Amino acid sequence: MYWFKRKYRQIQRVIDFLPLIWKGFDFDYRYALELFKKQLERTANELESDRAYTVSAKVNAQKIRTAIRLMDKVYNEEYSSEYLDLIEQIYGETTFEFVETGELDNKGEPYYTLELKNAKALNEEHQKEINELRTSMMLTYRDKEERAHKLLWKFIEHNIRNWWD
Repeated sequence: MYWFKRKYRQIQRVIDFLPLIWKGFDFDYRYALELFKKQLERTANELESDRAYTVSAKVNAQKIRTAIRLMDKVYNEEYSSEYLDLIEQIYGETTFEFVETGELDNKGEPYYTLELKNAKALNEEHQKEINELRTSMMLTYRDKEERAHKLLWKFIEHNIRNWWD
């Protein structure tokens, strides 16, 4: 009887992972993270199920779900994009425009530069101040994201050996 249950669960596992593997690539670490996150979700589900044996199973499931939420925040660049939302809240929608620099490459093609413009910028000087603020905020939020990244993996490292039933 155990053999049949085991085979059934193995087939379920393959079916569960197949869409993720099918659309994944081997050249981007994000796909490996998605596989890891999927496994963490499955482990948390198992620990929360009626099949869990240990007293700490539910607590471990909560810790796994915390790690998954942190992964989502870090790898969906939630922290690093917060400043963009803040800039748009204060200075209006940001538009992007490629403008010729007046210089040519060795083939005679023009070089371009990217200019950012905000709807509520009063003039070019004000836009320059907004852009400087955006750069400063980007660096601050990048540091925040880096700290969150380190915290995530320290949390996983500290807890992962207990995430079993």
